[in-house]
Amino acid sequence: MTTVLALDYASALIFALSGALAASRAQLDLVGFAFLASLTAIGGGTVRDVLLDRNPVFWMADPTPLAIACGAAVVVFFTAHLLESRQTVLTWLDALALPIAVAAGVRAATELDQSVPIVLLMGVATGCFGGLLRDIVSNEVPLLIRPGKLYVTAALAGAGTALLSAGLTSNPLVPVLACIAVTFVLRAGSLAYGWRLPAYKPRPPRS
Repeated sequence: MTTVLALDYASALIFALSGALAASRAQLDLVGFAFLASLTAIGGGTVRDVLLDRNPVFWMADPTPLAIACGAAVVVFFTAHLLESRQTVLTWLDALALPIAVAAGVRAATELDQSVPIVLLMGVATGCFGGLLRDIVSNEVPLLIRPGKLYVTAALAGAGTALLSAGLTSNPLVPVLACIAVTFVLRAGSLAYGWRLPAYKPRPPRS
């Protein structure tokens, strides 16, 4: 199993759980759970593979991520009611899946010898699009654009860290682990401690 595939499996599982929780909040049936879980699980990786022209797309070459997503949907369908706050769990699952998916995107683009801007963008796209599609379909304000939270910033910082660390070591796992660590710390710090970038504040026009 390649590193990219292992990362895709891991992010698919965690993103699928978050998608199924979103389905529970929307009170969907079991098919709706499976659809939303699958969409969240494979959304970012699909965008990445299409843009990078990786044929076939990862879940078409190996449908295991879809099986993982459907299994997660079934589990959440029967257990979501046990959670005290499904939105809180969803948010933290998303925060855990994000860095893994970013690392998968960076590694996939790096293996194809893409330029630095493309590697950064593929890391961000892989990490962000699954959750974005989940929130849009479930009619929620996407976590990606909620004010005052580090999301794309965390993904971009993690992708950048992976590139920097790759130039410092020949061990291919170091950039992956560095990317995951930086992305998660920033995203978790934003959620737990309110870390944020300065937001735009409108000012009255000068006379």
